[in-house]
Amino acid sequence: MNSPVASDDSQEESQAHHAGGSLAKLVVGAVGVVFGDIGTSPIYAFRETFVGHHRLIVDQAHIYGVLSLIFWSMMIVVTFKYVTIIMRADNKGEGGSLALLALINRHSEGARWSAPIVLLGVFATALFYGDSMITPAMSVLSASEGLAVVNSGFGPWVVPLSVGILVGLFTIQSRGTAIVGAFFGPIMLLYFGVIAVLGTIQIIGNPSIAWALNPYHAVAFFLYDPTRAFLALGSVVLAITGAEALYADMGHFGRKPIGISWLFFVMPALMLNYLGQGAMIVANPAAIVNPFFLLAPDSIRIFLVLLAMLASIIASQAVISGAFSLTQQAIQLGFIPRMRILHTSESAAGQIYIPFINWALMSMVLLLVLFFRTSSNLGAAYGIAVTGAVFIDSCLLSVVLFSLWKWNKVLSVAVLAIFFTVDTAYLASNLTKIPDGGWFPLLIGLIIFTLLTTWARGRKLMMERLREAAMPIKVFINSAATSAARVPGTAVFMTSAAEGVPHALLHNLKHNKVLHERVILLTVKIPDVPFVDPDNRCKMEDLGQGFHRLVLKYGFMEEPDVPAALGSITNCGPAFKMMDTSFFLARQTLLASSRPGMAIWREKLFSWMLRNAESAMEFFRLPTNRVVELGSQVEI
Repeated sequence: MNSPVASDDSQEESQAHHAGGSLAKLVVGAVGVVFGDIGTSPIYAFRETFVGHHRLIVDQAHIYGVLSLIFWSMMIVVTFKYVTIIMRADNKGEGGSLALLALINRHSEGARWSAPIVLLGVFATALFYGDSMITPAMSVLSASEGLAVVNSGFGPWVVPLSVGILVGLFTIQSRGTAIVGAFFGPIMLLYFGVIAVLGTIQIIGNPSIAWALNPYHAVAFFLYDPTRAFLALGSVVLAITGAEALYADMGHFGRKPIGISWLFFVMPALMLNYLGQGAMIVANPAAIVNPFFLLAPDSIRIFLVLLAMLASIIASQAVISGAFSLTQQAIQLGFIPRMRILHTSESAAGQIYIPFINWALMSMVLLLVLFFRTSSNLGAAYGIAVTGAVFIDSCLLSVVLFSLWKWNKVLSVAVLAIFFTVDTAYLASNLTKIPDGGWFPLLIGLIIFTLLTTWARGRKLMMERLREAAMPIKVFINSAATSAARVPGTAVFMTSAAEGVPHALLHNLKHNKVLHERVILLTVKIPDVPFVDPDNRCKMEDLGQGFHRLVLKYGFMEEPDVPAALGSITNCGPAFKMMDTSFFLARQTLLASSRPGMAIWREKLFSWMLRNAESAMEFFRLPTNRVVELGSQVEI
């Protein structure tokens, strides 16, 4: 197998990965990182509901109905579903679709429904990549359009400025975000404070707008105008885009700081702004062209535009960093080929940079900006990926409630009925936007889903084929240890299987006809937990005659460092010295065949992915001058 990483479902003890610091510091950090996406939604969500692809009459009944839908969507989806329930389903402190999927896998091995659940989790991951392309384009475009509100002469410069901001944002990723990240929290605190004050000023002028929070207005909207109310959900959902980020970023800040910052700061600020926009539109329907920026008086509107631009950059940064983190998890869990991962901080393990993902995202984001050109046009593509991921999270949550937590069935069904009703309504409404641009995230999701499942299936088939031809290690040691010449030093043979003889060892003996004094058969396993206790990292087995089998375990949020792990081993003879150690890797060349397993086109796709995967030498941090690669051919 080309990748010496094997999955493992054992329940390893691991440690949480929450950022250090006081509760107040964590709350501020969460405001700066977690809520960038949902925080920039007021720039376009309320406006798009009225002037988007399914226009609404700008009157009091529709304004109250939309505001009520926004408020109760936040309450049901964000507050009740994510903050109150789903965030309790952490995998040793980590959240997100892949972490939840790993948690379910660990507790449901062999269950009949596990395969469909895995596919759902993988598809949610694929949809996230579509969302991570649209979010930067939508956020930066909508913020830049505020310049045209300040002065119509800026209109032609909106797209070029957005392109420049996005190119600059992706270009600085390789330098890390530690320095810039220190300003995220204060900037977002200022942003939320400003939009709350601007909204409050309008509410004071029309305090009756607060009645829009009454769920009666949402129900009445559906009763007297059901078709438009249903279609409006496709734009209302823009107000909760980024809700899934609360769960995905839980490992960095913890459930409590995120919950506090949402309930006591972010949500009140957002609703004050939405209500302020509504109050202004009731008095002046013409302001619906861009109510967010028109909330500000002429004298400070440019300040609001600049602040919104900073918030949109922060929202984009959070999504880009999320894509890096998700890719690392997917690599470790065996859904994506190895990629080059660079650290951008010596102290923060989560600060990583993946060049391929960065430039691929930038290319697609710029393509979106140049193709759609306005945030209103892009709004048609926005929402499907989010609603799809939110719907899948409800499916995963149903497994958690019934199988892991074993809640009362009546209570579970009641809670899930609410979630599925809301999620299905939003998803169905967004599906009507497919012809206008909603096809884009679905197409991206389908392509990435195909790549992820092809890689996972191909790895499984390759390991099965290699296992079929594997020689029992005891037989090999008894026959080879005494007949082959032994040379000084240590040989480490990387293998994905924790049994049998590695192909690299067979090839080395066949061609070089020697064995080292100490032979280590090394397998790196990734359990379904984010972090593994360093005390449980290594498991050494003495096979006799100078042969040892070593299993190293890393969580899916960790990065393997083989030389460092070898340096910590004390129960295997003399200490490991890299200058006396040679690492042998097997590099397989795939031959597509008609054997049952995968379609020929998928076998060729897997072969291409395998050829372009990052070298195991760099991925496992092996010393470049101590590595020997031996090739072989495998049919799958």
